[in-house]
Amino acid sequence: MSLSSQKYLEQKLYQTNKSIDYKFNENQYIEEFQKYIDSTYGAHYSTNKFQSTEVIIDRGHGTGFCMGNVDKYANRYGNKGTRDDARKDLMKILHYALIQLYIHDEEL
Repeated sequence: MSLSSQKYLEQKLYQTNKSIDYKFNENQYIEEFQKYIDSTYGAHYSTNKFQSTEVIIDRGHGTGFCMGNVDKYANRYGNKGTRDDARKDLMKILHYALIQLYIHDEEL
């Protein structure tokens, strides 16, 4: 997809989203998810110039790593720690799935 096509779609989506009555507070969860992702860039996961995930992807193991982590946190959900810990596992599932979406799109 060209950059101009992508910008057009983003603009249309933004205009459409203004009038959507979200039934499940998706807009709020997306905003929270963005903040969660931002926080990982300041955490110990990115203390060096590169994140470990970048190195794993560059070595050709990104899909296995991401999908393995999605599976790991999905299986752990609700079975370890507190309710808050389970919620954190959901955020990790979403984050690894989003990184896998990037890998998927880059491989095409």
